[in-house]
Amino acid sequence: MSFDEKDKVSIAQVERRPSAASSLDDGELLALDVRAAAERRLVRILDWRLLPTIVLIFIMNYIDRTAVTAARLKGLEQDLGMSDIQYSVILAVLYASYVPAQIPSNMILNRITRPSYYIPFCVVIWGLTSALTGVSKTYAGMVVARIFVGLPEARSIPVLAAFYPGAIYLLSRWYTRKELAFRSAILYGGLLISNAFGSLMAAGILSRMEGKLGIPAWRWLFYIEGAITVTIGILAAFLLPDYPHNTRWLTPAQRRLAQVRLAEDAGEADEDVSTDSAMKGLIMALKDPKVPIFAVMTCSQLLGLGFVNFFPTIAGTLGFSTTVTLLLAAPPWILATIVCCISAWNADRTGERFFHICVPWWGVILGYIIGVSTFSIGGRYVAMFLMACGYSGFALTAVWVSNAVPRPPAKRAAAIAIVNGFGNLGNLISSFVWKAEWGPDYHQSMYIGIAALGLATVLAVVIRVILINQNKRLEREELANLSGARRERIEDAARLEGITFEEALKRKKGFRYLY
Repeated sequence: MSFDEKDKVSIAQVERRPSAASSLDDGELLALDVRAAAERRLVRILDWRLLPTIVLIFIMNYIDRTAVTAARLKGLEQDLGMSDIQYSVILAVLYASYVPAQIPSNMILNRITRPSYYIPFCVVIWGLTSALTGVSKTYAGMVVARIFVGLPEARSIPVLAAFYPGAIYLLSRWYTRKELAFRSAILYGGLLISNAFGSLMAAGILSRMEGKLGIPAWRWLFYIEGAITVTIGILAAFLLPDYPHNTRWLTPAQRRLAQVRLAEDAGEADEDVSTDSAMKGLIMALKDPKVPIFAVMTCSQLLGLGFVNFFPTIAGTLGFSTTVTLLLAAPPWILATIVCCISAWNADRTGERFFHICVPWWGVILGYIIGVSTFSIGGRYVAMFLMACGYSGFALTAVWVSNAVPRPPAKRAAAIAIVNGFGNLGNLISSFVWKAEWGPDYHQSMYIGIAALGLATVLAVVIRVILINQNKRLEREELANLSGARRERIEDAARLEGITFEEALKRKKGFRYLY
């Protein structure tokens, strides 16, 4: 964000303390002799409370979304009399329902003061709708159930749409730029490991619950997984934080420290002012040329990674039984989770983004090349490992968006939602790319994946060039004299942090976009 852009946005007027004494109490953890230890303790609290809860929710989020792919192996299509194209519609309709709802959801989340209520509410609703999917008796009933998993309320507050971009946004309100990549990767590692857990859970349910109480095993799969999700959603209401200024289970001094950390990270407070409405944030995001490029890049990469919705089907082409197929689908995702966390840890250490995102895509392209070059079981299974590890690149996409559009929060929330919402059109399209008639080799699907990831790479290069040029412009603008609104914003940040204007100016000069 350039200084010219920031002239349009006032720094947040973070709550002023009524007296000098109370201000001193709130700032007790900002003293140099206790600051480092207090900050480590704060991050540790977040890592042990916020992060595990979000990861657990995310695991169930994805298990619920992909349960239909496992149910397909145990008679879903036959029991409901569905054709191959109808199965693709079942997958696509979920994305069609929640993709357009992601932008208003994140705009709402930015204005909701208690995300610790909002996100768990969404979790409980999607758990209920997921469980009720097992009640479906016809293809039409399954379509309706999948729509309501993505869009559960008449007010268009999406369940699944609310969660991923909302979770990334919530993490960005607590962690600094160089802490966010690793934490977001752990979150996304929940998605990757959920593919393994989901396959193992599905293998157990589908092999042992067939005919229990006269109910097919694939219906039990939805009932059991949906019930687990509802339980987790209820518990999350007691575990998740709100925002740095109003989380109830932190002390006033810890809340002040949490705000100061983010103010230092960008040189201005991480709060919206009264003029920063949700709609204004949306308009600002749409005017930023990086946002639509990110959106198309994400759409292209998710099209290239669309195999995820058909992974058990792809594993089934190896020629083993249903239970063995689901068990074989787990190891690639376990490795992918490890690769994702290592990559994100290194991205945090180095501040580099482009290669940490693109190299995994290139691994998927290699996996596709292997897939179209051999029919051997060993070669195709190796390709499945490379394909799964490619998701470690997508894990950092929302983080890169958050780094590239850091302030104000209203703009950042809209940007993340636009990118993730439009990007998921790639998932919708991919529902029709991995067609049964192209199996068991799926060569056409893999060619489309190679082309999509190639386009995503080109767009990532464009974003990298833009950010390099914006950093150069920031360096030039730092030489300009500070006056008026620019000076006032830095003075406000200095008051919030309890430091001098000169110290705040020095920190401000340190801000750069990560690429």
